[in-house]
Amino acid sequence: MEHPNQEKPQKSIEKRTHLQNPHRHVIKDLVWFSLVAAFFKLLLIPAYHSTDFEVHRNWLALTHTLPLSQWYTDETSPWTLDYPPFFAYFERFLALFASLVDPTITDLYNGLNYKAPSVIIFQRLSVIASDTTLIYSVYKLTKNMELKKRFLIWVLVVWSPGLLIVDHVHFQYNGFLLGILLISLGALQNGNDLFGGFVFAVLLCFKHLFAVAGPVYFVYLFRHYCRGGIVKGFGKLVTIGTVVVGVFMAAYGPFAYYGQIQEVLRRMFPFGRGLCHAYWAPNFWVFYILADKALASVLSKLGFHIQPPTASFTGGLVGDSSPFAILPTITPSVTFAIVLLAMSPCLVKVWRNPDPKMIVRQVAYAYMCGFLFGWHVHEKASLHFLIPLAVVAVESIEDARHYFILSIVSVYSLFPLLYEAQEYPIKVTLLLLHVALMWFGFSESGSVSKNGGLVNRWIVKMYLVGFVVVEAWAQFLHPLVFGHRLPFLPLMMISFYCALGMMYSWIWQLRCIVRSP
Repeated sequence: MEHPNQEKPQKSIEKRTHLQNPHRHVIKDLVWFSLVAAFFKLLLIPAYHSTDFEVHRNWLALTHTLPLSQWYTDETSPWTLDYPPFFAYFERFLALFASLVDPTITDLYNGLNYKAPSVIIFQRLSVIASDTTLIYSVYKLTKNMELKKRFLIWVLVVWSPGLLIVDHVHFQYNGFLLGILLISLGALQNGNDLFGGFVFAVLLCFKHLFAVAGPVYFVYLFRHYCRGGIVKGFGKLVTIGTVVVGVFMAAYGPFAYYGQIQEVLRRMFPFGRGLCHAYWAPNFWVFYILADKALASVLSKLGFHIQPPTASFTGGLVGDSSPFAILPTITPSVTFAIVLLAMSPCLVKVWRNPDPKMIVRQVAYAYMCGFLFGWHVHEKASLHFLIPLAVVAVESIEDARHYFILSIVSVYSLFPLLYEAQEYPIKVTLLLLHVALMWFGFSESGSVSKNGGLVNRWIVKMYLVGFVVVEAWAQFLHPLVFGHRLPFLPLMMISFYCALGMMYSWIWQLRCIVRSP
């Protein structure tokens, strides 16, 4: 029989090992979370994929086949390159491995619409592999948090149903890009402003749509990093300016050398597209469009002659015509001004008090403003604020309640992306499982259960029940009542109903930022 004192050296060794590497257990737990996520991602490899799959395959081919000077002018495929240069370099890097797996993948001409198992498996695995950026960012953000909060954030981010739907079924690389964003935000939270600004500049050279938060970053870095008096502050301003310019030079310099900057910008900013995407993102413009249609219908019945629109909400303006019958035409410059106006209370707050503890909320709010009032917004852009807000959802009861509603709204708004029957059980199961995990995770906090639970208002309960009604109509009742007629009605109902939740979230976030110290 061992003497109790013999256990002391072993415990001493374990304690010393923990002190030497206090985050070792965090890494171990996160690896487990990531492997579980990877397992389900692998199961989704045979699932439906959108035209974005062929888009990215074509980008592999053109960056592998053509010289850099032709990347943004090639029109061999209709799916032309329209992301910033760093993403093009990323595709070029992936193409090195794709060509070894199957040369047809990177064949610009013979690879068009290539659907062999090799290309499906390779591209699916490339998304799974790129998610390591997201996992690393979550580790950096949560490694010093208490266990329950850390695990809950991992559930909300690493197991995000929104990312599973958009990246691992529909097909994109949002997890990779959002990982870069979270690395930047984590650096700002820790006071490493220069590195945070550098990473954000890198992100903009991967995907320019993240520039919506640019004003918040600029004001924050100017007021928080470039402080310390005129001389010291100016020196820091020059330093961070040099870093940002250096990043953009690395991205765009080669294209400037070949005289391709104009072509790059033309591809990146196709303002010829319409105000809304083909499926209306659940934002403010849903109400604007419906109001225009309602006014036109009422005035027509009252005997007024209403000229029917000759342009499309989704296809861009045609000449000088307007897609609106009554309300004023909305142009890209108008949406830009409205986004800045909606963002202005946040910018004022950042100017007055650049607080690292608030930067995640403020950046998420900026992306919410871009989502609600921006031009040609995709429904997938809701992930730009949903994922960062997961980091602050564990901070208070009100944050948890807000995130619970917003997450349901955001994920449900993605349902139309998976329109085939065989994917229906997948998206429903993902949402229900996500709701259950959120309910259990947030309810584990005693303060939540003691204060009425996650859903403590009757109007919120009614709104959540409304999702069941909308889905029942869209999926089952509409085909029975209308058959194949009015196919856009279910999509419009989903967009409208989710837009109500998005507007609520915007108001809630704005109030939270304005009331902050």
